[in-house]
Amino acid sequence: MRRFAALMLGAAAFCGAVTAAPGQATALAKEPCGFYKTGSDAYYRHCTTDGSNVVIKVEVAWAPDYQRCVGPGRTWLGSASRIQGAHYVGRTC
Repeated sequence: MRRFAALMLGAAAFCGAVTAAPGQATALAKEPCGFYKTGSDAYYRHCTTDGSNVVIKVEVAWAPDYQRCVGPGRTWLGSASRIQGAHYVGRTC
């Protein structure tokens, strides 16, 4: 079990180093992968180690939903009051 935990910690540290610039690792570590909101904004964070771009479906209040291609890292989707959710649709772009 200790070996597995050490392996997972090493993998997490590696992923943080690959996706974050120096000084950003702490801030990015607090952001979840996928859709999330802050007090005023909605974001989608694509966590990847291969540099892929993926298609997400963005769910919008009082407007049509839409699909969007996002790259690695954090993408601003809009106001937290307007964006209801977002999820990976299963394909790259």
